[in-house]
Amino acid sequence: MQWSDEGLVLGGRRHGESGVILEVMTRAHGRHLGLVQGGRSRRMQPVLQPGNTVDLTWRARLDAQLGNFQVDGQRLRTARFLASAAALHGFQAIAAHLRMLPERDPHTELFEAVNALIDHLDDAELAPILFIHFERAFLSTLGYGLDLSACAVTGGTANLTHVSPKTGRAVSAETAEPYKDRLLTLPPFLLDGGRSAKPSQDDLRAAFALTEYFLRIWVFEPRMQEVPPERMRFTSLVLKDF
Repeated sequence: MQWSDEGLVLGGRRHGESGVILEVMTRAHGRHLGLVQGGRSRRMQPVLQPGNTVDLTWRARLDAQLGNFQVDGQRLRTARFLASAAALHGFQAIAAHLRMLPERDPHTELFEAVNALIDHLDDAELAPILFIHFERAFLSTLGYGLDLSACAVTGGTANLTHVSPKTGRAVSAETAEPYKDRLLTLPPFLLDGGRSAKPSQDDLRAAFALTEYFLRIWVFEPRMQEVPPERMRFTSLVLKDF
């Protein structure tokens, strides 16, 4: 058994005297583990740092085995992440999200969303917007996509201002008025893919609250887990710098 792919290093743990069991998110093979022989050598340690993009070849006698990775560095980001607390916490939150995915299930669109985000985690203006779009893509990948295309009650597409916490569907301002204290705010920039003017801090705060709510009730709490604390640190830092 053998394949080659591009992967994002999520983390690793020691194995034996010199090996590393590497965890990566790959473009075509999903979240995958493999053994890197000599992964703790001086040459390999910088390559295997979380956040780096690498070229991988995986080999095993049987598909069900752990297998071995041959790894070559492609884009090394460790220095950039270490220079930015927001980028460091942001990546840790991304990795925690991706670990919710079943191992070896391919999610090419989500991989592309992560790639769009990962190179801008230290960009104060782009990082929060791309992170929110990543979380929406992540929810959708797990089957919990938010439907912001039309009002859940009237079917209309105009003046959508809120989201139902029960269904994840948009609600128009007129319909929402009697129930505003029970609904989640829908920031306008989520309706046009971010093509509008730069969102305000309040818009970003509302967007982070929106995705966090559904991550908590649909993804983490059913697995008896909390939303990663790194996410809270990331959102606090990027909102302060935005």
